[in-house]
Amino acid sequence: MRDYSKDNVKEYKYWVVRVHPNQQYLGRCVIWCKRNDATDLVDATTEELLEFSEIIKELKVTIEKSFGSDWMNYSFLGNGDRHLHCHMVPRYKDEREFNDQIFKDPRWGYNWLLDESFVTSEEMLEAIKQKIKKNL
Repeated sequence: MRDYSKDNVKEYKYWVVRVHPNQQYLGRCVIWCKRNDATDLVDATTEELLEFSEIIKELKVTIEKSFGSDWMNYSFLGNGDRHLHCHMVPRYKDEREFNDQIFKDPRWGYNWLLDESFVTSEEMLEAIKQKIKKNL
């Protein structure tokens, strides 16, 4: 099982921002609620929601600055992990190059869909994390 704490970009009082280990969508992050019993967005406290609102604004600008994203998708699913978290999935009209790797968004204009066969090396994941961390 993966130690997701090594993917942490920034910790806040109520949330932690992590890079997602599958970077098919360059810059994809997860905003994870730190409260252990948090499972649903509607159960978030006022304080958690206020902080979350600030985080998504900061992170959206950071990902745009870091990778030139054209749009952002936000997903609260909870199907695999029954815990309150948000997937921030940057979308790209055209391909992007980062650290000599080409990233393509094959479903631009449609809902994002994770390709489980896409592999992000630990070196690439760390480079993406550091780029976001630098700009956040």
